[in-house]
Amino acid sequence: MVPNHLFQLLTLTAMEPPARFDAEAVRSEKSKVLDSIHSFDSDKARRNAVRAQYGAGTVEGKKVDAYPHSADVSPDSTTETYVALKLVIDNWRWAGVPFYLRTGKALSVRRTEIAIQFKQAPFALFQDTPIERLTPNDLILQIQPEEGMILHFSGKVPGPNMRMGGVEMKFNYNDYFKETPNTGYETLIYDCMKGDPTLFQRADNIEGGWRVVQPVLDAWEKDRVDALPSYVAGSSGPSEADELLARDGRRWRPIHGNGHEQSS
Repeated sequence: MVPNHLFQLLTLTAMEPPARFDAEAVRSEKSKVLDSIHSFDSDKARRNAVRAQYGAGTVEGKKVDAYPHSADVSPDSTTETYVALKLVIDNWRWAGVPFYLRTGKALSVRRTEIAIQFKQAPFALFQDTPIERLTPNDLILQIQPEEGMILHFSGKVPGPNMRMGGVEMKFNYNDYFKETPNTGYETLIYDCMKGDPTLFQRADNIEGGWRVVQPVLDAWEKDRVDALPSYVAGSSGPSEADELLARDGRRWRPIHGNGHEQSS
């Protein structure tokens, strides 16, 4: 999931605009992003990567056994079903901007989205007021199960007093175009049939992704444990993932609903 699916979303988000819209130009820009991801050493891997395994719980109203008790799974399995990472991209555009990725099974909702939080303005005009520090604005790119975008920002509440209220602007493809979205694999199969490799991994993209994750796997292999941190099936994931962001004064976007997998 991480070097393939999540890194596809990461590189599409962070890449520079290609010189032209063709497969090689797009994949070259994606490769540059992977090359710029700060390498992990053992200590950074332990600090900035979280893995866990789901325990018993309820998903979509159905009871779910702990992963080691699932069919065709070894009762001694230490395979992770959840991963969260903090990445840093060392280039001029993204210097100092953290990227947080997470993906997991048996979570409370099945959703794929990219959440972008804009930086605070360097100077606020309304000093010594309740809005001296404004709430950051968010842009959410929804990929599955709905396709669309959500923009969260603050707006002044009408009236003589300086009060701010949250505003949400939402765009959903199906609401406007009345077209059922294709699944990811439908799109890939169609692209394959017409010979368009834009969304397919190039060899250097694959190697770049594994260059990033291999030190994490090596650190986990060195620190082999009898049992992984766990999270309740149907929850938002392990507390260790919350602590990963809390160290930076941040928190994950809440997830709600029912489903199996979520990443952002």
